Amino acid sequence: MAIVPGDRKYTQEHQWIQLANDEATIGMTDFAQTVLGHIVHVELPSTGTSFKAGVPIGSIESHSKVIEFYMPVAGTVTSINEELWERPVKLNVDCYGTGWLIKARVSHLGNLLSAPAYKEYLNDELLKWM
Repeated sequence: MAIVPGDRKYTQEHQWIQLANDEATIGMTDFAQTVLGHIVHVELPSTGTSFKAGVPIGSIESHSKVIEFYMPVAGTVTSINEELWERPVKLNVDCYGTGWLIKARVSHLGNLLSAPAYKEYLNDELLKWM
């Protein structure tokens, strides 16, 4: 079963958000990195760029596929994890720590899931595949 820390919020697109005042650290969940497999490339947005929630802002590429990365909240990108350009595998190794994707100043949270709600969502998703 996927690891789902209780100190974050989640999206149905398998991203996590850890809030500290009006800034959020945003990354990809353990479930997503497991499904993707070995990650080989990451495209991230520029700092200072503002986005609405739900719009694609980058991509994550593994040996088998490329997925878009969506902005889970409305806000402005304040920093990106530049280490991922040279070591994208950090997403596989430590997706909830050193493998974070971006940090953003949040203007609107939108529809986020608690850890228990995300676990339930994952269970429902897995049942669809059985």
